[in-house]
Amino acid sequence: MNDRQQIVKNNQDYTLYSWSKQAGLNPITVKTAKGVYLYDYDGKKYIDFSSQLMNANVGHGHPKVIEAIKKQAEQLTFVTCAMATDVRGELGKKLAEITPGDLKKTLFTLSGSDSIENAIKLARLYTGRHKIISHYRSYHGATYGAFSVGGDPRKFQFDNQGVPNIVHVENPYSYRCPWNSKTIEESGVRAAENLERIIQFENPGSVAAILFEGESGTSGCIKYPPFYWKRVKEIADRYGILLIDDEVMSGFGRTGKWFGIDHHGVTPDIMCVAKGLTSGYAPLGGMIVKEGILERFNDIPLPLGLTYSAHSLGCAAALACIEVYEEEKLIENAALMGKYIEEKVQKLAEKHPSIGDFRNTGLLGAIELVKNRETKEPLTPWNASAKDMEPTNRMAAKLRELGLFTFVRWSWIFIAPPLIINKSQIDEGLDIIEKAIDIADEYYHN
Repeated sequence: MNDRQQIVKNNQDYTLYSWSKQAGLNPITVKTAKGVYLYDYDGKKYIDFSSQLMNANVGHGHPKVIEAIKKQAEQLTFVTCAMATDVRGELGKKLAEITPGDLKKTLFTLSGSDSIENAIKLARLYTGRHKIISHYRSYHGATYGAFSVGGDPRKFQFDNQGVPNIVHVENPYSYRCPWNSKTIEESGVRAAENLERIIQFENPGSVAAILFEGESGTSGCIKYPPFYWKRVKEIADRYGILLIDDEVMSGFGRTGKWFGIDHHGVTPDIMCVAKGLTSGYAPLGGMIVKEGILERFNDIPLPLGLTYSAHSLGCAAALACIEVYEEEKLIENAALMGKYIEEKVQKLAEKHPSIGDFRNTGLLGAIELVKNRETKEPLTPWNASAKDMEPTNRMAAKLRELGLFTFVRWSWIFIAPPLIINKSQIDEGLDIIEKAIDIADEYYHN
Protein backbone atom coordinates (compact mmCIF):
# COMPACT_ATOMS: atom_id res chain seq x y z
CA MET A 1 0.00 0.00 0.00
CA ASN A 2 1.52 3.35 -1.03
CA ASP A 3 1.23 6.66 0.83
CA ARG A 4 -1.81 7.82 -1.11
CA GLN A 5 -3.70 4.57 -0.54
CA GLN A 6 -2.91 4.62 3.19
CA ILE A 7 -4.06 8.21 3.52
CA VAL A 8 -7.35 7.44 1.77
CA LYS A 9 -7.84 4.33 3.93
CA ASN A 10 -7.25 6.22 7.17
CA ASN A 11 -9.58 9.01 6.13
CA GLN A 12 -12.34 6.62 5.08
CA ASP A 13 -11.94 4.28 8.05
CA TYR A 14 -11.79 6.93 10.76
CA THR A 15 -13.41 10.15 9.48
CA LEU A 16 -16.71 11.23 7.96
CA TYR A 17 -17.03 13.19 4.72
CA SER A 18 -19.49 16.09 4.50
CA TRP A 19 -22.31 16.05 1.93
CA SER A 20 -21.28 12.63 0.57
CA LYS A 21 -22.27 9.02 0.76
CA GLN A 22 -19.52 7.41 2.79
CA ALA A 23 -18.82 4.32 0.67
CA GLY A 24 -16.86 4.33 -2.56
CA LEU A 25 -15.25 7.75 -2.19
CA ASN A 26 -12.08 8.58 -4.09
CA PRO A 27 -10.96 11.95 -2.71
CA ILE A 28 -7.99 13.96 -3.96
CA THR A 29 -5.15 13.36 -1.51
CA VAL A 30 -3.61 16.79 -1.08
CA LYS A 31 0.00 16.90 0.07
CA THR A 32 0.62 20.62 -0.25
CA ALA A 33 -0.75 23.75 -1.84
CA LYS A 34 0.83 26.96 -3.06
CA GLY A 35 -0.74 30.00 -4.68
CA VAL A 36 -3.63 28.81 -6.87
CA TYR A 37 -2.44 25.19 -7.08
CA LEU A 38 -2.93 21.97 -5.12
CA TYR A 39 -0.48 19.04 -5.33
CA ASP A 40 -1.44 15.45 -4.53
CA TYR A 41 0.70 12.53 -3.30
CA ASP A 42 1.22 11.29 -6.84
CA GLY A 43 2.69 14.63 -7.86
CA LYS A 44 -0.33 15.74 -9.87
CA LYS A 45 -1.11 19.47 -9.92
CA TYR A 46 -4.64 20.91 -9.77
CA ILE A 47 -5.58 24.53 -10.36
CA ASP A 48 -7.99 25.65 -7.64
CA PHE A 49 -10.84 27.40 -9.45
CA SER A 50 -13.19 27.66 -6.47
CA SER A 51 -10.76 28.73 -3.72
CA GLN A 52 -11.67 25.44 -2.02
CA LEU A 53 -15.06 26.37 -0.50
CA MET A 54 -14.79 29.91 -1.88
CA ASN A 55 -12.68 30.88 1.10
CA ALA A 56 -8.96 30.66 0.15
CA ASN A 57 -9.04 34.24 -1.10
CA VAL A 58 -5.35 35.08 -0.59
CA GLY A 59 -4.31 31.75 -2.08
CA HIS A 60 -2.51 28.84 -0.49
CA GLY A 61 0.67 28.99 1.56
CA HIS A 62 0.93 32.77 1.82
CA PRO A 63 4.07 33.49 3.88
CA LYS A 64 2.69 36.62 5.56
CA VAL A 65 -0.32 34.79 6.98
CA ILE A 66 1.74 31.77 8.05
CA GLU A 67 4.26 34.01 9.80
CA ALA A 68 1.50 35.92 11.61
CA ILE A 69 0.08 32.66 12.99
CA LYS A 70 3.54 31.50 14.09
CA LYS A 71 4.26 34.79 15.82
CA GLN A 72 0.91 34.82 17.60
CA ALA A 73 1.33 31.19 18.72
CA GLU A 74 4.63 32.08 20.36
CA GLN A 75 3.01 34.97 22.25
CA LEU A 76 -0.48 33.68 23.12
CA THR A 77 -2.62 30.91 21.68
CA PHE A 78 -5.87 31.09 23.64
CA VAL A 79 -7.65 32.75 26.53
CA THR A 80 -11.35 32.92 27.34
CA CYS A 81 -13.33 35.52 25.44
CA ALA A 82 -14.07 37.23 28.77
CA MET A 83 -10.50 38.53 28.64
CA ALA A 84 -9.00 41.23 26.42
CA THR A 85 -6.18 40.66 23.93
CA ASP A 86 -4.41 43.06 21.61
CA VAL A 87 -5.08 41.00 18.49
CA ARG A 88 -8.81 40.79 19.20
CA GLY A 89 -9.13 44.55 19.67
CA GLU A 90 -7.02 45.33 16.61
CA LEU A 91 -9.12 43.06 14.41
CA GLY A 92 -12.39 44.48 15.73
CA LYS A 93 -11.17 48.01 15.02
CA LYS A 94 -10.03 47.07 11.51
CA LEU A 95 -13.37 45.46 10.69
CA ALA A 96 -15.17 48.61 11.82
CA GLU A 97 -12.99 50.57 9.38
CA ILE A 98 -13.54 48.42 6.29
CA THR A 99 -17.23 47.53 6.70
CA PRO A 100 -19.86 49.97 5.39
CA GLY A 101 -21.54 52.75 7.33
CA ASP A 102 -21.86 52.54 11.09
CA LEU A 103 -21.24 48.83 11.56
CA LYS A 104 -18.93 48.80 14.55
CA LYS A 105 -18.82 45.91 17.03
CA THR A 106 -18.00 42.28 16.24
CA LEU A 107 -18.91 39.07 18.03
CA PHE A 108 -16.27 36.61 16.85
CA THR A 109 -17.38 33.09 15.98
CA LEU A 110 -15.72 30.08 14.36
CA SER A 111 -17.56 29.90 11.05
CA GLY A 112 -20.19 31.43 8.82
CA SER A 113 -22.87 29.12 10.17
CA ASP A 114 -22.54 30.24 13.78
CA SER A 115 -22.29 33.86 12.67
CA ILE A 116 -25.71 33.40 11.07
CA GLU A 117 -27.05 31.60 14.15
CA ASN A 118 -26.05 34.50 16.39
CA ALA A 119 -27.44 37.07 13.95
CA ILE A 120 -30.82 35.31 14.01
CA LYS A 121 -30.78 35.19 17.81
CA LEU A 122 -29.79 38.85 18.14
CA ALA A 123 -32.42 40.01 15.64
CA ARG A 124 -35.14 38.20 17.55
CA LEU A 125 -33.87 39.49 20.89
CA TYR A 126 -33.65 43.08 19.71
CA THR A 127 -36.99 43.30 17.89
CA GLY A 128 -39.05 40.99 20.08
CA ARG A 129 -40.29 39.44 16.83
CA HIS A 130 -39.82 35.90 15.58
CA LYS A 131 -39.91 35.54 11.78
CA ILE A 132 -36.88 35.63 9.48
CA ILE A 133 -37.29 36.15 5.72
CA SER A 134 -34.72 34.83 3.25
CA HIS A 135 -34.41 33.81 -0.40
CA TYR A 136 -35.37 30.35 -1.62
CA ARG A 137 -32.20 30.13 -3.69
CA SER A 138 -29.68 30.76 -0.94
CA TYR A 139 -27.22 29.03 1.34
CA HIS A 140 -26.41 30.33 4.82
CA GLY A 141 -24.70 27.41 6.54
CA ALA A 142 -25.24 23.90 7.86
CA THR A 143 -26.21 24.31 11.53
CA TYR A 144 -29.91 24.07 12.36
CA GLY A 145 -30.84 27.74 12.15
CA ALA A 146 -28.56 28.52 9.22
CA PHE A 147 -29.74 25.44 7.31
CA SER A 148 -33.38 26.34 7.94
CA VAL A 149 -33.04 29.93 6.78
CA GLY A 150 -31.28 28.85 3.59
CA GLY A 151 -33.01 27.26 0.63
CA ASP A 152 -30.47 24.64 -0.40
CA PRO A 153 -32.21 21.30 -1.10
CA ARG A 154 -29.69 19.46 1.07
CA LYS A 155 -31.80 20.60 4.02
CA PHE A 156 -34.96 18.82 2.85
CA GLN A 157 -34.41 15.71 4.97
CA PHE A 158 -34.32 17.97 8.04
CA ASP A 159 -37.41 20.02 7.15
CA ASN A 160 -39.57 18.33 9.76
CA GLN A 161 -37.17 19.32 12.53
CA GLY A 162 -35.80 22.66 11.34
CA VAL A 163 -35.92 25.98 13.15
CA PRO A 164 -39.47 27.41 12.94
CA ASN A 165 -40.69 30.82 11.76
CA ILE A 166 -38.60 31.00 8.59
CA VAL A 167 -40.28 32.50 5.50
CA HIS A 168 -38.80 32.23 2.01
CA VAL A 169 -39.29 34.49 -1.00
CA GLU A 170 -38.26 34.26 -4.65
CA ASN A 171 -34.94 35.68 -5.82
CA PRO A 172 -34.71 38.29 -8.60
CA TYR A 173 -33.43 35.53 -10.89
CA SER A 174 -33.74 37.32 -14.22
CA TYR A 175 -32.56 34.37 -16.35
CA ARG A 176 -35.38 32.23 -14.93
CA CYS A 177 -37.67 34.94 -13.62
CA PRO A 178 -40.76 33.53 -11.85
CA TRP A 179 -42.70 36.62 -13.03
CA ASN A 180 -41.51 36.25 -16.66
CA SER A 181 -39.77 39.62 -16.57
CA LYS A 182 -38.07 40.77 -19.75
CA THR A 183 -35.13 42.54 -18.09
CA ILE A 184 -33.04 42.22 -14.95
CA GLU A 185 -34.46 45.58 -13.80
CA GLU A 186 -38.04 44.38 -14.13
CA SER A 187 -37.16 41.18 -12.29
CA GLY A 188 -35.84 43.28 -9.41
CA VAL A 189 -39.02 45.36 -9.27
CA ARG A 190 -41.18 42.23 -9.20
CA ALA A 191 -39.01 40.57 -6.54
CA ALA A 192 -39.14 43.64 -4.28
CA GLU A 193 -42.92 43.92 -4.72
CA ASN A 194 -43.26 40.25 -3.88
CA LEU A 195 -41.09 40.67 -0.77
CA GLU A 196 -43.28 43.48 0.54
CA ARG A 197 -46.45 41.55 -0.29
CA ILE A 198 -45.18 38.50 1.65
CA ILE A 199 -44.28 40.71 4.62
CA GLN A 200 -47.84 42.06 4.64
CA PHE A 201 -49.29 38.55 4.42
CA GLU A 202 -47.05 37.36 7.27
CA ASN A 203 -47.85 40.42 9.49
CA PRO A 204 -45.04 43.00 9.49
CA GLY A 205 -45.08 43.12 13.28
CA SER A 206 -43.93 39.49 13.39
CA VAL A 207 -40.89 39.85 11.12
CA ALA A 208 -37.59 40.32 12.95
CA ALA A 209 -35.19 40.37 10.00
CA ILE A 210 -34.63 40.00 6.29
CA LEU A 211 -31.51 37.88 5.72
CA PHE A 212 -29.97 37.93 2.23
CA GLU A 213 -26.53 37.16 0.80
CA GLY A 214 -24.47 40.23 -0.10
CA GLU A 215 -24.02 38.63 -3.50
CA SER A 216 -25.42 35.22 -4.39
CA GLY A 217 -22.99 32.32 -4.14
CA THR A 218 -23.48 28.57 -4.40
CA SER A 219 -27.14 28.93 -5.37
CA GLY A 220 -26.06 30.05 -8.82
CA CYS A 221 -24.41 33.48 -8.44
CA ILE A 222 -27.76 35.10 -9.23
CA LYS A 223 -27.10 38.76 -10.02
CA TYR A 224 -29.01 41.36 -8.04
CA PRO A 225 -30.47 44.23 -10.07
CA PRO A 226 -28.59 47.48 -9.30
CA PHE A 227 -31.38 48.95 -7.14
CA TYR A 228 -32.65 45.75 -5.51
CA TRP A 229 -30.77 46.01 -2.21
CA LYS A 230 -31.89 49.65 -1.81
CA ARG A 231 -35.51 48.64 -2.33
CA VAL A 232 -35.10 45.86 0.23
CA LYS A 233 -33.58 48.32 2.73
CA GLU A 234 -36.48 50.76 2.19
CA ILE A 235 -38.98 47.97 2.82
CA ALA A 236 -37.15 46.81 5.94
CA ASP A 237 -37.01 50.33 7.37
CA ARG A 238 -40.69 50.93 6.59
CA TYR A 239 -41.72 48.03 8.82
CA GLY A 240 -39.02 48.24 11.50
CA ILE A 241 -37.34 45.06 10.26
CA LEU A 242 -33.61 44.48 10.66
CA LEU A 243 -31.48 43.80 7.59
CA ILE A 244 -28.91 41.00 7.93
CA ASP A 245 -26.26 40.79 5.23
CA ASP A 246 -24.57 37.40 4.79
CA GLU A 247 -21.08 38.19 3.45
CA VAL A 248 -19.60 34.83 4.40
CA MET A 249 -18.95 33.94 0.76
CA SER A 250 -19.08 37.33 -0.98
CA GLY A 251 -16.94 39.22 1.52
CA PHE A 252 -13.28 40.21 1.65
CA GLY A 253 -12.67 41.21 -1.93
CA ARG A 254 -14.31 38.25 -3.62
CA THR A 255 -16.63 40.49 -5.68
CA GLY A 256 -14.12 43.23 -6.49
CA LYS A 257 -15.10 45.31 -3.46
CA TRP A 258 -14.57 44.63 0.24
CA PHE A 259 -18.11 43.25 0.52
CA GLY A 260 -20.83 42.28 -1.91
CA ILE A 261 -23.24 44.84 -0.50
CA ASP A 262 -20.71 47.59 -1.28
CA HIS A 263 -21.86 47.31 -4.91
CA HIS A 264 -25.31 48.47 -3.82
CA GLY A 265 -24.70 51.42 -1.50
CA VAL A 266 -26.56 49.95 1.47
CA THR A 267 -25.53 49.54 5.11
CA PRO A 268 -27.13 46.53 6.83
CA ASP A 269 -27.94 46.38 10.53
CA ILE A 270 -25.95 43.17 10.96
CA MET A 271 -23.25 41.67 8.75
CA CYS A 272 -22.02 38.06 8.96
CA VAL A 273 -18.51 37.16 7.80
CA ALA A 274 -16.12 34.18 7.72
CA LYS A 275 -14.35 32.36 4.83
CA GLY A 276 -12.19 35.12 3.30
CA LEU A 277 -11.74 36.69 6.74
CA THR A 278 -8.88 34.24 7.32
CA SER A 279 -8.80 32.56 3.88
CA GLY A 280 -9.04 29.22 5.67
CA TYR A 281 -5.71 29.54 7.50
CA ALA A 282 -7.58 29.31 10.82
CA PRO A 283 -11.26 28.99 11.74
CA LEU A 284 -12.88 32.38 12.40
CA GLY A 285 -16.14 34.13 11.68
CA GLY A 286 -17.84 37.25 12.89
CA MET A 287 -21.17 38.98 13.42
CA ILE A 288 -20.68 42.73 12.98
CA VAL A 289 -23.41 44.95 14.39
CA LYS A 290 -24.44 48.60 14.39
CA GLU A 291 -23.63 50.12 17.76
CA GLY A 292 -27.17 51.36 18.32
CA ILE A 293 -28.54 47.82 18.33
CA LEU A 294 -26.19 46.86 21.14
CA GLU A 295 -26.95 49.82 23.43
CA ARG A 296 -29.65 47.91 25.28
CA PHE A 297 -27.02 45.37 26.34
CA ASN A 298 -24.92 48.01 28.09
CA ASP A 299 -26.79 47.29 31.31
CA ILE A 300 -27.93 43.69 30.78
CA PRO A 301 -25.89 40.64 29.71
CA LEU A 302 -25.58 39.85 26.00
CA PRO A 303 -26.73 36.19 25.90
CA LEU A 304 -24.39 35.13 23.08
CA GLY A 305 -21.04 33.38 23.31
CA LEU A 306 -18.70 30.57 22.29
CA THR A 307 -15.74 28.89 23.98
CA TYR A 308 -13.39 29.76 21.13
CA SER A 309 -14.79 33.20 20.36
CA ALA A 310 -12.03 35.65 19.35
CA HIS A 311 -9.42 32.87 19.26
CA SER A 312 -6.04 34.56 19.09
CA LEU A 313 -4.66 32.48 16.22
CA GLY A 314 -7.73 33.13 14.11
CA CYS A 315 -7.60 36.86 14.83
CA ALA A 316 -3.91 36.98 13.87
CA ALA A 317 -4.62 35.17 10.61
CA ALA A 318 -7.46 37.58 9.83
CA LEU A 319 -5.35 40.68 10.42
CA ALA A 320 -2.64 39.28 8.16
CA CYS A 321 -5.15 38.46 5.42
CA ILE A 322 -6.58 41.97 5.52
CA GLU A 323 -3.04 43.35 5.17
CA VAL A 324 -2.49 41.10 2.16
CA TYR A 325 -5.72 42.30 0.53
CA GLU A 326 -4.59 45.89 0.94
CA GLU A 327 -0.86 45.60 0.21
CA GLU A 328 -1.20 43.32 -2.82
CA LYS A 329 -4.29 45.11 -4.16
CA LEU A 330 -6.19 41.85 -4.39
CA ILE A 331 -9.60 43.52 -4.35
CA GLU A 332 -8.67 45.55 -7.40
CA ASN A 333 -7.30 42.39 -9.01
CA ALA A 334 -10.56 40.54 -8.36
CA ALA A 335 -12.46 43.25 -10.22
CA LEU A 336 -10.05 43.24 -13.17
CA MET A 337 -9.83 39.45 -13.45
CA GLY A 338 -13.60 39.21 -13.17
CA LYS A 339 -13.95 41.39 -16.27
CA TYR A 340 -11.34 39.29 -18.06
CA ILE A 341 -13.25 36.09 -17.24
CA GLU A 342 -16.46 37.67 -18.57
CA GLU A 343 -14.78 38.38 -21.90
CA LYS A 344 -13.36 34.86 -22.12
CA VAL A 345 -16.64 33.13 -21.25
CA GLN A 346 -18.51 35.26 -23.80
CA LYS A 347 -16.17 33.89 -26.46
CA LEU A 348 -16.74 30.35 -25.17
CA ALA A 349 -20.50 30.90 -25.46
CA GLU A 350 -20.09 31.64 -29.16
CA LYS A 351 -18.67 28.14 -29.64
CA HIS A 352 -20.70 26.14 -27.13
CA PRO A 353 -24.51 26.19 -27.43
CA SER A 354 -24.93 24.61 -23.99
CA ILE A 355 -23.76 27.83 -22.29
CA GLY A 356 -27.05 29.49 -21.46
CA ASP A 357 -25.87 32.22 -19.12
CA PHE A 358 -22.82 33.46 -17.25
CA ARG A 359 -23.13 35.56 -14.11
CA ASN A 360 -20.33 36.96 -12.03
CA THR A 361 -19.40 39.78 -9.73
CA GLY A 362 -15.62 39.98 -9.59
CA LEU A 363 -14.35 36.47 -8.89
CA LEU A 364 -17.68 35.04 -7.79
CA GLY A 365 -19.23 33.51 -10.88
CA ALA A 366 -21.03 30.57 -12.46
CA ILE A 367 -21.64 29.27 -15.96
CA GLU A 368 -25.22 28.00 -16.34
CA LEU A 369 -25.57 25.15 -18.82
CA VAL A 370 -28.71 24.25 -20.75
CA LYS A 371 -30.00 21.63 -23.16
CA ASN A 372 -31.70 24.29 -25.27
CA ARG A 373 -31.11 28.05 -25.27
CA GLU A 374 -34.62 28.92 -26.43
CA THR A 375 -36.47 26.92 -23.78
CA LYS A 376 -33.66 27.28 -21.20
CA GLU A 377 -34.12 23.62 -20.29
CA PRO A 378 -31.44 23.07 -17.63
CA LEU A 379 -28.69 20.56 -18.25
CA THR A 380 -29.50 19.07 -14.86
CA PRO A 381 -32.69 19.93 -12.93
CA TRP A 382 -32.55 21.67 -9.57
CA ASN A 383 -32.36 18.98 -6.86
CA ALA A 384 -31.88 16.35 -9.56
CA SER A 385 -32.12 12.59 -9.09
CA ALA A 386 -28.98 10.46 -9.34
CA LYS A 387 -29.91 9.48 -12.90
CA ASP A 388 -30.39 13.09 -13.98
CA MET A 389 -26.97 13.99 -12.56
CA GLU A 390 -25.16 12.03 -15.27
CA PRO A 391 -23.95 15.05 -17.32
CA THR A 392 -22.86 16.92 -14.20
CA ASN A 393 -20.95 13.93 -12.88
CA ARG A 394 -19.25 13.39 -16.23
CA MET A 395 -18.14 17.03 -16.35
CA ALA A 396 -16.84 16.91 -12.78
CA ALA A 397 -14.84 13.77 -13.58
CA LYS A 398 -13.36 15.41 -16.68
CA LEU A 399 -12.30 18.50 -14.73
CA ARG A 400 -10.56 16.37 -12.13
CA GLU A 401 -8.89 14.23 -14.78
CA LEU A 402 -7.48 17.34 -16.45
CA GLY A 403 -6.29 18.91 -13.19
CA LEU A 404 -8.92 21.46 -12.16
CA PHE A 405 -10.81 21.65 -8.87
CA THR A 406 -14.09 23.56 -8.64
CA PHE A 407 -17.77 23.19 -7.74
CA VAL A 408 -19.99 21.59 -10.34
CA ARG A 409 -23.59 21.69 -9.04
CA TRP A 410 -26.57 20.73 -11.19
CA SER A 411 -26.26 22.97 -14.27
CA TRP A 412 -23.57 25.28 -12.89
CA ILE A 413 -19.81 25.31 -13.16
CA PHE A 414 -18.46 27.78 -10.62
CA ILE A 415 -15.55 30.10 -11.30
CA ALA A 416 -14.28 31.59 -8.04
CA PRO A 417 -10.48 31.25 -7.91
CA PRO A 418 -8.20 32.87 -5.32
CA LEU A 419 -7.93 36.63 -5.68
CA ILE A 420 -4.23 36.34 -6.56
CA ILE A 421 -5.00 34.69 -9.91
CA ASN A 422 -3.60 36.17 -13.13
CA LYS A 423 -4.68 36.06 -16.78
CA SER A 424 -2.49 33.14 -17.81
CA GLN A 425 -3.84 31.04 -14.93
CA ILE A 426 -7.39 31.99 -15.89
CA ASP A 427 -6.64 30.89 -19.46
CA GLU A 428 -5.27 27.61 -18.12
CA GLY A 429 -8.40 26.95 -16.08
CA LEU A 430 -10.87 27.97 -18.78
CA ASP A 431 -9.13 25.74 -21.32
CA ILE A 432 -9.87 22.81 -19.02
CA ILE A 433 -13.44 23.96 -18.37
CA GLU A 434 -14.05 24.18 -22.13
CA LYS A 435 -13.25 20.47 -22.44
CA ALA A 436 -15.87 19.73 -19.78
CA ILE A 437 -18.40 21.91 -21.60
CA ASP A 438 -17.84 19.72 -24.67
CA ILE A 439 -19.63 17.05 -22.63
CA ALA A 440 -22.56 19.39 -21.94
CA ASP A 441 -22.83 20.08 -25.67
CA GLU A 442 -23.51 16.38 -26.23
CA TYR A 443 -26.85 16.79 -24.42
CA TYR A 444 -27.89 19.88 -26.37
CA HIS A 445 -30.90 19.64 -28.69
CA ASN A 446 -32.89 22.08 -30.81
